[in-house]
Amino acid sequence: MAWTYLILAGMFEIGWPIGLKLGGIDSVSRLLWIGFAVACMMASGVMLLLAQREIPMGTAYAIWTGIGAVGAFTVGVVAFGDAGTAMRWASVGLITAGIVGLKLA
Repeated sequence: MAWTYLILAGMFEIGWPIGLKLGGIDSVSRLLWIGFAVACMMASGVMLLLAQREIPMGTAYAIWTGIGAVGAFTVGVVAFGDAGTAMRWASVGLITAGIVGLKLA
């Protein structure tokens, strides 16, 4: 169950930068997006707390931030038109390899 919590924590970690990005756009829903970001931060932290009951802190933290970084990067490229150069994708591949390596170790 700890790994499920950790994956969920990583997914919520992807949500808060999205909420902040959309909250930065001048619109009527600005406060809703900022609220979404705060809710994702809180949920991410709670899920990480639960995961660390069984997963070593360093492993959990590295995987949590890795999932958030890879996910936020991917959403940025796909949804917000961020640059998706070969070097950036290769770098994300290295982060992913590190996440997999920590899970297998």
